[in-house]
Amino acid sequence: MAEAARPIRHSVRHKLLAIALLPVLVILPVLLGLTMYQWSLKFDRLLLVKVNSDLTVARQYLDHILDTTGERIEMLARSAEFSRTTDMAALLDRQRRRLGLDYLYLAGPDGRILAASPAGARPGPPAGPAPARGARSTLALLEREQLRAIAPALAARAEMSRPRDAVAGGSAAETRGLVAQSVVAARLPGSGSDPGGGTGGGGAVMVAGLLLNGNLSVVDSINALVYPPGSLPEQSRGTTSLFLGDLRIATNVTDAGGARALGTRASAAVRERVIGRGEVWLDRALVLEQWYVSAYAPLRDGAGKAIGMIYVGILEQPFAEAKRRTLAWVLAGFLLAALVTVPVFLLWARSIFRPLERIGATFDRVRAGDLAARTGVTRGDDEIGALALALDGVLARLQEHDRRLRAWNSTLNRRVEARTAALHRAARELEAATYQLVQSEKLAALGEISAGIAHEVNNPLAVIQGNLDVLRETLGPAAAPAETELRLIDEQVQRISQIVTQLLDFARADQPGTDPAADPGTDPARALADCLPLVGHMLARSSVALRQDIRATRAVRIGRIALQQVLVNLIVNAVHAMPEGGEIRILGRNEDRGGAPGVLLEVADDGEGIPAALQERLFDPFVTGRAGRGGTGLGLSICRRLIERQGGSIAVSSGSGGGSSFRIWLPAA
Repeated sequence: MAEAARPIRHSVRHKLLAIALLPVLVILPVLLGLTMYQWSLKFDRLLLVKVNSDLTVARQYLDHILDTTGERIEMLARSAEFSRTTDMAALLDRQRRRLGLDYLYLAGPDGRILAASPAGARPGPPAGPAPARGARSTLALLEREQLRAIAPALAARAEMSRPRDAVAGGSAAETRGLVAQSVVAARLPGSGSDPGGGTGGGGAVMVAGLLLNGNLSVVDSINALVYPPGSLPEQSRGTTSLFLGDLRIATNVTDAGGARALGTRASAAVRERVIGRGEVWLDRALVLEQWYVSAYAPLRDGAGKAIGMIYVGILEQPFAEAKRRTLAWVLAGFLLAALVTVPVFLLWARSIFRPLERIGATFDRVRAGDLAARTGVTRGDDEIGALALALDGVLARLQEHDRRLRAWNSTLNRRVEARTAALHRAARELEAATYQLVQSEKLAALGEISAGIAHEVNNPLAVIQGNLDVLRETLGPAAAPAETELRLIDEQVQRISQIVTQLLDFARADQPGTDPAADPGTDPARALADCLPLVGHMLARSSVALRQDIRATRAVRIGRIALQQVLVNLIVNAVHAMPEGGEIRILGRNEDRGGAPGVLLEVADDGEGIPAALQERLFDPFVTGRAGRGGTGLGLSICRRLIERQGGSIAVSSGSGGGSSFRIWLPAA
């Protein structure tokens, strides 16, 4: 017989479709995705490079302010106007206004203020001596008292409310001022000394300062220099801020109401890196609930301590939207190209699929037995067409050979069938005769044994029963304390009699069944309770524990004595299966089968187990699992007979590791 064709696991159609569509639908999207991913990374890097260069420009502009201020007051200190003036206060006030400074004063060698602008300013002495040449221009922190000593208006301008999330224990307002301060050596009028020669007019210095708190012109100038009109998309904007610590003291960042966000704080991450570690921040950052591509750098005083920050940033949202629009356009272009090219590829592939599909369908019909199947291809323009024509020729020759073989096979089959039928009849007759002989011999032996047992057992039972009745009459009321034991003897005598009767019934082939309508039913829990005194001595002697969990609430269609016989038989078998001791578990619950209500009883043990080969024949007469240990092989056969007579069933299962479980299902009464 020819081997059945294996199912096709990898269709040529699918392979050709994969070859046609893989570049367009898989490889191209992957390459496109990788390209767009790299483009997105480079785009983000370019934004960071942009803000980094903007930060450099902003820092250079701030340094330019410091350098320019120093150069201008140095030129003032060396000017002829300064050396010839008779009203130093007026000169300083005029030059301060012209240079856009917040204060300008001249201190003598002893630190005493010789002249100051604004008028009445009493700043403290400058920190450190002036350089011999040039100016020393640095950022400095002035306390509130120092600002008030210069001018109360400066202290008021510097003061800003801290936000609610300020550091615990800090002041509710920021009163310090961040100033760009320049110190140069000055030549006092009429001294004749050269400030650049190292004498400094006996140590006189000129100090100029520009308060950066609230100085919007500085940040606006930086922002205009860094982000001139047209340098950013219309939806984006560039922002610049100066910080004292992490507090914005000058900024063009606006809040939701359009006001400048003075007194707001930088994020904790920015503060930790820039102020805490003195590093430059170059990343996206949250600025007043909006994300900016940001750059922060520390601002240091003359001692190199980080006292503030300078910030530039670009609103990220327009660039993110531009990236999304670009990705959407690329995706739309790819989908449009796929919609145009994929149908063309499929049309080309169809000219290959069609002949292949016809060949495959022809093979399926031939495999199903239709040798008249043909591909229907009439032209062999290509290799596949030529293959289809060749297949049709082969099938034609195969069909002719098959016709001849069928004719020869038909004659042979008729002869074989006649002989086979005769052999089958003989085999069935022999099997029936053998089975009947075995059953006849078995039942004859069982009937003979049962009759002998009935005769031998019933006589002693009659004597026991008679003596029991005499004992009750003789003792009279004195028998009351032993009434339970006497009743138990009486019941067991009756049970022995019924067992003998049931054994005789089992031997008869035409035993009638019990009328279900007349059967009141048996409570499984009560029947099990009556069994325990009968097997208690065996359990104790064998160190076997019995655990019961009867949750069934239905009475079952079987006599109480018959159910006790089944349970006692199974318990005794379980005890014999556990010579070293163990546990017997008897469970019961309501269970319906085939729409009929009933009760499932399960008797399980931890014993030696039952071999798989023996499980199938375990309920046959004279088959026992206790070969050589006194088993007769009738107990389980009788149990099955009792249960099946009531429409129930009994089954056994046993694992390879030991332990057996008998499951009994009985219909409800």
